[in-house]
Amino acid sequence: MFFKKWLSFLLVVALSLGMMVPLARADDVLDIKGDSAILMDAESGQILYEKNVDKPLPPASMTKLMTIILAVEALKDGRVTLNEKVTASENAWRLGGSQIWLEPGETMTFNDMLVAIAVGSANDCCVAVAEHLEGSHEAFVKRMNQKAKDLGMKNTHYINAYGLHDDNHYTSARDMATLGRYALTFPDILKFTTIKEYSLRSGEFILYNTNKLLWWYEGADGFKTGWTNQAKYCLVSTAKRNGLRLIGVVMASPEPRGNFSDSMAMYNFGFARYAYKSLANQNTVCGLTKVGKGLTDVVEAGPMREIGSIIPKGKEEGVTWVYSVASYIDAPVKKGDRLGEARVMVDDKVVRKVPLLAMQHVPRGSVWQTVMKAWNKIFLIDSR
Repeated sequence: MFFKKWLSFLLVVALSLGMMVPLARADDVLDIKGDSAILMDAESGQILYEKNVDKPLPPASMTKLMTIILAVEALKDGRVTLNEKVTASENAWRLGGSQIWLEPGETMTFNDMLVAIAVGSANDCCVAVAEHLEGSHEAFVKRMNQKAKDLGMKNTHYINAYGLHDDNHYTSARDMATLGRYALTFPDILKFTTIKEYSLRSGEFILYNTNKLLWWYEGADGFKTGWTNQAKYCLVSTAKRNGLRLIGVVMASPEPRGNFSDSMAMYNFGFARYAYKSLANQNTVCGLTKVGKGLTDVVEAGPMREIGSIIPKGKEEGVTWVYSVASYIDAPVKKGDRLGEARVMVDDKVVRKVPLLAMQHVPRGSVWQTVMKAWNKIFLIDSR
């Protein structure tokens, strides 16, 4: 009893003196059962929790996130449309594991194929899409490995587009989080991964999303589950609350649904201890740059994306920002041309840089238009 009273007295004294009791470390409060895990701030890439993050492990159907990314890239590049018909080959029909039982020669829209991959984790659709985009499954897998290399995924190697086990098919929690950050640059990916239920073949076949966080966790909207006997229970996911978006990866969880419980525990930790402070949105005019030889004299500079930063809760006032823009540029100026940079600082330390881009297109003026602009300026000055 005496010890408890003495401990309480010391705590009161500490608080009265303005002393801060530090937050518990993630390792002290999280009991993650998965063999490997990571919790990352999606915007900055800051790691909030990690466990064996670079350990190569089989990803199972988390592989399909890369497949979806390459498919959405093809959409963005105009190489395919959502309504385009995709024909299933005998190779797609032969696959085992999770599937929608495509028949050789069966056709389905590219959109429905992607939904079947994102929602129903359909292996056969992965092969059909791969062959449609690259001519062969092998050529598509080659592109997957090249994209992984381009993104700096150092502990990743793909053998197939769907995730059935192979000893040479592996990735790491850090690499999956990196892939998740890249996936977030394509808004269409979240549109696919947030679908909870979807009907195919005129309602004869119903898909239910394998990612149960969509039902169980507020703010969850991606990405992909995975399971094989060798990989155990896996999940790469993302959730957003009050402007703060986090990415979580759990690999080799030994218990059914352990990938979900581990992920929710990490998210609870992250959202309880961190906040996001927004400083400027994409429509904010950060500065003006004079334009020479253009139809207008100035162009507005705005941020490429929202300006803000993750910050430990209670320290939001420590976030500030500064910016610089070019003082002069010759026309023509294209909308999106880089004109400067904004720097976000936490306690006077730069934690993030955001390019400032031209918000309008400024065409180059003709000789006659340039002369008239100069004449009007002179006339206006004289008329004063």
